[in-house]
Amino acid sequence: MPHSSAKNLSLIAAIDLGSNSFHMVVAKAHHSEIRILERNGEKVQLAAGINEERHLSEESMQRGLDCLKRFSQLINGMPQGSVRIVGTNALREARNRGEFIRRAEEILGHPVEVISGREEARLIYLGVSHTLADTPGKRLVADIGGGSTEFIIGQRFEPLLRESLQMGCVSFTQRYFRDGKITPARYAQAYTAARLELMSIEGALHRLGWDEAIGSSGTIRAIGSAIKAAGLGSGEVNAEGLAWLKRKLFKLGETDKIDFDGVKPDRRAIFPAGLAILEAIFDALELQRMDHCDGALREGVLYDLLGRHHHEDVRERTLTSLMERYHVDQGQAARVERKALHAFDQVAKAWDLEEGIWRELLGWAAKVHEVGLDIAHYHYHKHGAYLIEHSDLAGFSREDQQMLALLVRGHRRNIPRDKFAEFGDEGTKLIRLCVLLRFAILFHHIRGNQQMPKVQLQANENSLDVAFPDGWLQENQLTRADFEQEAEWLTRVGFVLSVR
Repeated sequence: MPHSSAKNLSLIAAIDLGSNSFHMVVAKAHHSEIRILERNGEKVQLAAGINEERHLSEESMQRGLDCLKRFSQLINGMPQGSVRIVGTNALREARNRGEFIRRAEEILGHPVEVISGREEARLIYLGVSHTLADTPGKRLVADIGGGSTEFIIGQRFEPLLRESLQMGCVSFTQRYFRDGKITPARYAQAYTAARLELMSIEGALHRLGWDEAIGSSGTIRAIGSAIKAAGLGSGEVNAEGLAWLKRKLFKLGETDKIDFDGVKPDRRAIFPAGLAILEAIFDALELQRMDHCDGALREGVLYDLLGRHHHEDVRERTLTSLMERYHVDQGQAARVERKALHAFDQVAKAWDLEEGIWRELLGWAAKVHEVGLDIAHYHYHKHGAYLIEHSDLAGFSREDQQMLALLVRGHRRNIPRDKFAEFGDEGTKLIRLCVLLRFAILFHHIRGNQQMPKVQLQANENSLDVAFPDGWLQENQLTRADFEQEAEWLTRVGFVLSVR
């Protein structure tokens, strides 16, 4: 269920449903600072349960749900909006993710959102930049996950480039080291696969350049610890240490025999894959050293959540830049937004829209409903919906984007009823938002700041009654004709619009 921001939160929590591990942090928020109270992490290896058809096995889902039952005790009773739960690569990949998400939400009582690779990269960078000292130079951050690896170059708190590649220590273990045997040939295959993935981004990374390299995942920490235990470094990863570890792995020949200090037993099986990926990163990016940072995705999620409650909502910035990129008429967008939200406030109670993200969603849709005009006037609502669904929109989950795209798609002409039905019970609420958006757009059909009358709205289950001041519609025949036409469109989705 989508949610809105809870105000004045003292406790906030973030849960990261990773492909390898699930992590949770609970923190106390004070102004814009965070004090971590609890940290929990469990190896779940969700990605190991994805089969050829890209379905999560019941067994891997159960491992994840058992872990979430334990986590749920810590967030019991926390208000909606104070807990953010994000799913990464394994859930992006899994075709049956809806089933897992439904069961997870029942246990946790808070919504689970699946985020894109670039959104994951943005949040990782946010976590890292809040954890490290604020230095002026550029920073390269790499995070090797279970199913994907994220790369970010940023300066202070701003990411300048965000990329996500399809390689991770669990997926590569499944592919190259499934039976636990380590041979130079298999290691070479894993290394080469990682180098091929990196080819698509290394040019862009080199062009931007960086002053320091930071690794923010358990894989990088474990490799740094093993190098330190061998006396070849003080916790950082370096080229000499990587070469030594690789030789040692070939001598051992099996993952069961790995006994490096600092590498926990549950990380042994995925260690060779992680090493091959990291060596490929060092070679492709010509690195000499990489330092480890504890802050990562979950800390980033916490700071992002805190930003939403202190009016530094990245989603607003994202939509503003989208409007600028596609030359949206900002005056018209603002008029439509004001009218839509004013209408919303009159009917929210009757239409059961008071709880959740609905008001924000309507405001966002009003802002960007015309982005498609920059592509072509013909079918511009369809172009706009496509752009919103398929762009990387910082701060938005995939479900947010799909709902926003659907409102833009349905803001004129035919309302695609079947698409709304895909959202189940929430589809009804989305149709109601769509009706409010269409009302506000019609109301401002004649662009410009002319005086518009005050109208009264009355809502029932599947109807909306709009009362204009006496005689106004007789004087304004164009608006009257618009609303008569609109009433006809709405009957197609079983909705009654009456205007007087």
